Amino acid sequence: MTMINIKSSEFAIIKRIVFEKIGITLNDNRKEMIRNRLFTRIRHYKVDSFSDYIKIVQLSELEMAEFLNRISTNETYFFREQVHFDFLYNLAKESKYLRVWSAASSIGAEAYSIAMTLDHTLKKWDVVGSDINTHVLGIAKLGLYQLPMLNKIPQMYKEKYCLLGRNKYENKILVDRKLLINTTFLENNLMKENTMLGKFDVIFIRNVLIYFSDETKIKVIQNIINNLNDGGYLITGLTDVFNAKKFKSLRYMNNAIYQKVL
Repeated sequence: MTMINIKSSEFAIIKRIVFEKIGITLNDNRKEMIRNRLFTRIRHYKVDSFSDYIKIVQLSELEMAEFLNRISTNETYFFREQVHFDFLYNLAKESKYLRVWSAASSIGAEAYSIAMTLDHTLKKWDVVGSDINTHVLGIAKLGLYQLPMLNKIPQMYKEKYCLLGRNKYENKILVDRKLLINTTFLENNLMKENTMLGKFDVIFIRNVLIYFSDETKIKVIQNIINNLNDGGYLITGLTDVFNAKKFKSLRYMNNAIYQKVL
């Protein structure tokens, strides 16, 4: 099957579905990327157009989940934006217990980076990693990664928490299973209220706000703030932009870190 182009009318429908389901705004410059990500599903169903595939997505909950999985896959790596983990490390040294939420955890690199930082310092801690994408959550739960992912992990954590694979797992690393005792991964939509998750001392919501409209950013941040303990910290990506003035309960500290105040 030759590559099929997405018509402007088809891409408009795809953008609307994605926005309504998970709040992500797709810009026109991502059209080619979306085409490449969805083409294998076109081939799987042996249909002749994106219009035909969109009909399948709208009729099948299973395919809708697969569709959203492919749209929402983002780049991630361990200890991204190290300054935030330095902050978390110092906070942990002053604490007896911390509960932390990685609110867009993707394949789990951020959540495991948090877990390594906490476990190195604290006896009691819990981490929740969540994502809308069920495929990346499967990878996160497995904790098995390609060897180059090891590059960003500080040496003391490599030695303590990373197992090098052998035989069929050569050139792969496995995150130490003991971290999973206190690390949970679950499916979650940031567009919805998350009362069942409970409260957290620190919430990471990094490098995902860029995909939301200004209005959606406000809704997502407000949902997340509801899960933050008073005095707790909200950490966004260093390049993430949102109107913090909309939230009187947030006080900016530095390095895209905000504290929830009364």
